[in-house]
Amino acid sequence: MRPSSDPLVVIGAGQSGLAAARAALTAGLRPIVLHAGAEPVGSWPDYYDSLTLFSPARYSSLPGLPFGGDPDRYPHRDEVVAYLRRCARVLDAEIRNQTRVVAVHGRADGGYLVRTGTGDEIPAAGVIAATGSFGRPHLPSLPGQADYAGDLRHVAHYRRPQAYAGRRVVVVGAGNSAVQVAYELAMHARTTLATREPVRFLPQRIRGRDLHHWLHVTGADRLPRSAVTRLIRHAAVLDTGRYRDALASGALPRHEMFTAFTPDGVCWRDGTTEKVDAVIFATGYRPDLDYLSPLGVDRNAPRQVGGVSTTHAGLAYLGLEFQRSFASNTLRGVGRDAAHVMNAVVAQLRGESSRPAARPPDAGR
Repeated sequence: MRPSSDPLVVIGAGQSGLAAARAALTAGLRPIVLHAGAEPVGSWPDYYDSLTLFSPARYSSLPGLPFGGDPDRYPHRDEVVAYLRRCARVLDAEIRNQTRVVAVHGRADGGYLVRTGTGDEIPAAGVIAATGSFGRPHLPSLPGQADYAGDLRHVAHYRRPQAYAGRRVVVVGAGNSAVQVAYELAMHARTTLATREPVRFLPQRIRGRDLHHWLHVTGADRLPRSAVTRLIRHAAVLDTGRYRDALASGALPRHEMFTAFTPDGVCWRDGTTEKVDAVIFATGYRPDLDYLSPLGVDRNAPRQVGGVSTTHAGLAYLGLEFQRSFASNTLRGVGRDAAHVMNAVVAQLRGESSRPAARPPDAGR
């Protein structure tokens, strides 16, 4: 790419977008950050009320601004929102809230044209796609699902357990969010956790220290997906012991995943049916990248190495799961990824490199 006077556009102002903007400023660029929400705090205000981080405050900061307070506490959702507000206030970058990006087009000169929902067209030398995945929750499709008359939702749209008091609820999933939500629901509703395999656990504390201490001192937090999957072959829930005990005691019953919906409930694998008032899927998210479709980007698996596009110079990603490491889409890890992708993008924008990142044949997406 030839050098350009057009700005670098960062799409999204959650933890990934704020980390990208800081990395751009450190590199001598003046980024414009476009954010669909009312304030630059990402999706955090929309998570369920009881959400707490699984990592202590000391390991949950973006570069340049420690979280503050007791470093060994597990910050609540609202504390994260307040922290991101502070990050945005001290960031000397232009942030345009309530500006949803609807499309990114390529230009003949190698730059980009960013179109917003308000009709603006912003020329950009480069683009950092930092919208994460919360805007695109993954909801599986099962037989009979369209005819189910109960309350069916993804955990992205769950807020608090009191709304389900006295009802029959099934939570689907075997990850942290599924177990945490099912556990709190079980105190208010007749709740079952439905999973395809038994739930597996990782201890939250080892030898008196939080797991993230050991991830940090051993460097495991920086391991790529290939290394992590050799060490941990199945998804696991971080636990102090309360979730394991609840499952073992039957306080939180677990059932093998149901095979289909009925109009008023579910059909379990043994063929029995049961009336169920609500089903909550905690089945993950997919990259929220529809606005890149004019560039031919695969929204499910954009072609990239370490977050740097292998198809378009000046395009990079932040907040993808396992983008570079176990911690890539977390507060503690996205800052490292931001510095990495910014080095590559800056080189391309300054004409020091004209090609996207080389993609080895076996590189992960």
